[in-house]
Amino acid sequence: MAGGDWELVVVFSVLAWKCSNNGMAEATRAVERMGLGRQQPVLLARRSTFDPSLFEPKTKPAHITSKKGTGGRPIHLITNFFPMGCSRNWALYQYRVDFNPEVDHKGARKGMLRDHKDLLGDIFMFDGTVLFMPKRLPDKETEVFSKRRTDDSNVRLTITLTNELPPKSPISIQVYNLVFRKVLDKIGMKQVGRNFYNPSMAFTVECGRVTFEIWPGFVTSILEYETQVLLCAEVSHKLMRNDTVLDVMNQMYRDCRQRGRNFHEEVQKFLVGQIVLTRYNNNTYRIDGIEWDLNVSMTFERRGEAVSYAKYYKEQYNIDVRDLKQPLLLSRPKKREIRRGGIEIIHLVPELCTVTGLTDELRSDFQTMKRLATFTKQGPQKRAQVLQAFIKRMTGNKDIQKKFSEWGLMFEDRLLDLDARHLDSENIMFADNKVVSSGHQASWDREFRNARLLRCVELRDWFLVHCSRDKACANDLIQKMCQVSRAMGFNMARPTVVESPTDRTDQIQKIIKDMVAQNQRTQLVCCLLPSNRKDRYDAVKKLCCVDCPIPSQVVLSRTLSKPQRVMSIATKIAIQINCKLGGEAWAVRIPLKDCMIIGIDTYHDSSQKGRSVGGFVASINSTFTRWYSNVTFQHTGVELIDGLKRCLHGALQKYHAWNKKLPARVILYRDGVGDGQLEMVKEHELPQLLECFKIPDQPDYKPNLSFLVVKKRVNARFFASGRGELQNPPPGTIIDDVVTRPDWYDFYVVSQSVREGTVSPTHYNVIYDSSNLQPEHMQRLAYKLCHLYYNWPGTIRVPAPCLYAHKLAFLVGQSIHNPVSTSLNDKLYFL
Repeated sequence: MAGGDWELVVVFSVLAWKCSNNGMAEATRAVERMGLGRQQPVLLARRSTFDPSLFEPKTKPAHITSKKGTGGRPIHLITNFFPMGCSRNWALYQYRVDFNPEVDHKGARKGMLRDHKDLLGDIFMFDGTVLFMPKRLPDKETEVFSKRRTDDSNVRLTITLTNELPPKSPISIQVYNLVFRKVLDKIGMKQVGRNFYNPSMAFTVECGRVTFEIWPGFVTSILEYETQVLLCAEVSHKLMRNDTVLDVMNQMYRDCRQRGRNFHEEVQKFLVGQIVLTRYNNNTYRIDGIEWDLNVSMTFERRGEAVSYAKYYKEQYNIDVRDLKQPLLLSRPKKREIRRGGIEIIHLVPELCTVTGLTDELRSDFQTMKRLATFTKQGPQKRAQVLQAFIKRMTGNKDIQKKFSEWGLMFEDRLLDLDARHLDSENIMFADNKVVSSGHQASWDREFRNARLLRCVELRDWFLVHCSRDKACANDLIQKMCQVSRAMGFNMARPTVVESPTDRTDQIQKIIKDMVAQNQRTQLVCCLLPSNRKDRYDAVKKLCCVDCPIPSQVVLSRTLSKPQRVMSIATKIAIQINCKLGGEAWAVRIPLKDCMIIGIDTYHDSSQKGRSVGGFVASINSTFTRWYSNVTFQHTGVELIDGLKRCLHGALQKYHAWNKKLPARVILYRDGVGDGQLEMVKEHELPQLLECFKIPDQPDYKPNLSFLVVKKRVNARFFASGRGELQNPPPGTIIDDVVTRPDWYDFYVVSQSVREGTVSPTHYNVIYDSSNLQPEHMQRLAYKLCHLYYNWPGTIRVPAPCLYAHKLAFLVGQSIHNPVSTSLNDKLYFL
């Protein structure tokens, strides 16, 4: 595999990615973690193949000697991991190549090095400065000569050995990933973004007016795990519309003309933020704007001459652009890409772009999602078969095996199996000391119908606003809610019903303001709206959370159109209303005393680019059923922790007011941490969070803290044997060995039962722990907390405080865009 075929860069340019987030000190530490000196150049891959988790810091607390739990029943699982090995005495040799006189052009440097294949062989990687080979040259320093192509002068190349890397070093593992990904084209795979897909096996799916093309593919990653290096392969699908962006724009133009809407505004709303694929190079771009004043007939400078966009695509890709008047799409690369020498502004032609993924409108279409799920959601048996076929295509291909053997690599064509544990079902506690088992499916929907809510708040003063045409629907909803609430022990009086003559936003806002002003004792506002228009929903929520703080409930009349579902919907609404007033639905037994549990998640604010919303939720009672909430706003380049200090101080004050003492133990679940951000959390957020516990009037207050990073987007999958074929492992399955990381205190929890497809586990990484909780207790607590989300009578994927924090951040980031009134911070108003 010749060095010229690889696009690689030196660490001091790529680690600008580190510097942009954490400063030069973190970049230096990243180099040192690779086992290299500070001044040695290090080879890394370009962004599309760079896996930040390779260089994440060691996070296992010093006092943890074993991270394996002991409770539960043994269960044998099969995974989507494949063992990988190297030939005996394998090592990766790193060289620095110096040119005298200097050669500025990287391509020329690569060409000069290729002149010496008789010395180097065919198997090496070279980025213009750093050379990697699986063999060692006879001498530590080797001098060879090449001739310039321009003037035939001699250039001396000095090849100096700088490092010998063992098989498990991060750089060696990155090379494994590069080798593996490079040979995927041998089986017809094409890279799109970071993953590989097979366009020759694409199929189309008709979903109403939209036709989708689905490319099957795989997400692959090679990393070091507990005892060996493993390949993780997961099934993936690339979803693309069959029509181009120009087709979409033309259709929107026709629709806007019929409905009298502003075409430019509607297209901006739809396209900005979308990810598009350019099929001529299989690259993806985020759309940041539309250049209405530019078109493909206009020119840009290329190699010193003015070239039109239409001419460029003809010369470069042999593509004829048909519509010469179409505007151009604007994409701004990320700052780190610009720092690596990328273009600051990219213009794209709508006719040559395809929208990928799903819009919010399509996601809300049940029939579309159901149709797509039949093709993309594969059960355990089918998924395992697809993965097995994939690896056998790799190991059975002679050309691929030759490439692997040249680098001394070997992959086994069997799915790795391991031993895990299955925890006992949890007991769900309701009022009147009633306890029901969550069962093997971790669901208590049926048992819940005959139980009373754990704690109810009497609802005496409230009103319901509806439009004229929804009068019958409103009366039916009120009747059903009063009926189901009595069975749950929730005393709900009939509301004051207010009919709005129109569904105009300002009309509904005026009614709410007037009604609250007339009755200062109003406990709840309920709005029955005819459609899910975002601007109207946002206006209602902002009014009820900021301007006129009061718990609110929005119901869509169309969800009540099926009479057989009204009772079920009324039950869920009644539970939500009780929790929004400060009630509690159910509990599980958590034997931790004087403990506060915190959930944190972030969400990008849709109203301002570069601003994120941090959702913060903390328990304030001993049964972990009452929650304090707050939000913080974070701009790009500003640490989230600045706002979290205020949130944590507020939570401690609320906890003290509730319990007359401060918590002796704090357990924090941090969601929303992406790849490569773990060091930032460990080195910046954690120390400043510890500072928050220093209270001036209580100098001896030092609570025990456990800090866990929760990750939902993982590629690991687990399958259990049963009934002649593979099936999903049961809820409560714990995996804490074999496929966990050796330098992390981490584990996986399968907490849900899914009806279709393959269940996704959740990954937990304990990056700090002074609580001395045993791994068994840490794992059980994570699973118990998955039972406490009051919007669903069953388990969820993440601990309830994490999902509460997400719901809060989502509401503020999507609809409110302002700090919420503090009078609501002890209620689950965001459910």
